[in-house]
Amino acid sequence: MAIALGLLVLTVLGSALSPVWMDVALLPWVILVAAAAVDLIISTRQAPPLHHHIPVEVFIGDTFDLTITDDANRAGQLARFDWPEGLDGPSEAAFAPISTGQAQVVVPVRATRRGIWPLGHIWLFWTSRLGMFEFVPKLKLGAEVRVVPNIRAVQSGALTTTVLSTLFGSKENRAIGDGSEFHQLRDFVPGMDVKSIDWKRSARKRSLVAKELRAERNHHVILAIDNGFLMREEIGGLPKIDHAVTAALALAWSAALGGDLVGHFAYDVRPRSFAKPEPGRAAFVRLRSWAAELDYVSRESNHTLALTELNARTPKRSLIVIFTDFVDTTSAELMVENIAILAKRHLIIFIAIRDPEVEGVLDNASDDLSQVATLVAANQSISERRLVLERLNRLGVTVIDAKPSQVTARLVATYLDIKDRELI
Repeated sequence: MAIALGLLVLTVLGSALSPVWMDVALLPWVILVAAAAVDLIISTRQAPPLHHHIPVEVFIGDTFDLTITDDANRAGQLARFDWPEGLDGPSEAAFAPISTGQAQVVVPVRATRRGIWPLGHIWLFWTSRLGMFEFVPKLKLGAEVRVVPNIRAVQSGALTTTVLSTLFGSKENRAIGDGSEFHQLRDFVPGMDVKSIDWKRSARKRSLVAKELRAERNHHVILAIDNGFLMREEIGGLPKIDHAVTAALALAWSAALGGDLVGHFAYDVRPRSFAKPEPGRAAFVRLRSWAAELDYVSRESNHTLALTELNARTPKRSLIVIFTDFVDTTSAELMVENIAILAKRHLIIFIAIRDPEVEGVLDNASDDLSQVATLVAANQSISERRLVLERLNRLGVTVIDAKPSQVTARLVATYLDIKDRELI
């Protein structure tokens, strides 16, 4: 640019002096054009053949590597990316030589949204040999990755071991004789509860026969997920809805191992989907597929309409786990009233995902006026949140108020405690 500007000044001066100087001033332009043509000839490259490697499926919140190999071995050239909404990575990265005739770039990519995200094109960038041009060709990549809910806790086997050892390990003997489901008949012996005697069968057999009971296993567990705009708020790099889905899948797997029937319910401004409780791992597979397609919406949740619909669809006493959020005591009023109606028939677990950043504000005092205002707002938010949760506790609702990393473990532990105490 500086060279062209200098030549332009010489040309203007030459044309102002005389026609002879005009011819001399045009000579540098001829040389410049010739140099540009040579630069184009020696710098133009054929679009390199690119090969990519990317996982077909990743869990939300995970980081994976996108590997792109260039068979033309043009090490040092830059690759520029335009990431879709569900993926996040560096804007550009440089190719490095890996062998004779090949160059490669490895890009760390983080999955931030559920869904199927295409990466159809990338842009290569290099400067010409003489530095007169910049080339930015758009090349087809054709990569695609499916981001799904995180079920690592299920795949690792740790959750299965914990649930099976808790429900059917050392507590198996406690379950027999203390439940409400008929197990078998046995002869009555001294020391057994007189109330366990089956008088009709004893009369037929002409000896005392007692009923042996065990803990009921086919309870209904309903996972109710609020998918309104408040659940789109990001905590720990992921929306609240995805933390809720991860915890819901872990509980669904635990309930399937425990012999319970699992169903799910989603709502925002109105009820969106309901699946009746089903037994076994088939319910978990169905739930995982449904959760993967659960969209991110920007609509306000209507708790009255949704929870009334849920109450009508679940006539049998069930364990209902509600994943939702609220702003203050005023906005939570209708939610609390409708949960109170549900709690008269069902056992309710209320999941509130705590934001560590809001609590961190209280630990960092500052003399700055804007920081003081932020501190006051954070303190008020925490106080109103505590009031709502205390009110739910008084209604007999089991409240889990935890950070995202703690929600899954506390929810599964609460479920196992409810099973142990036979509250449903």
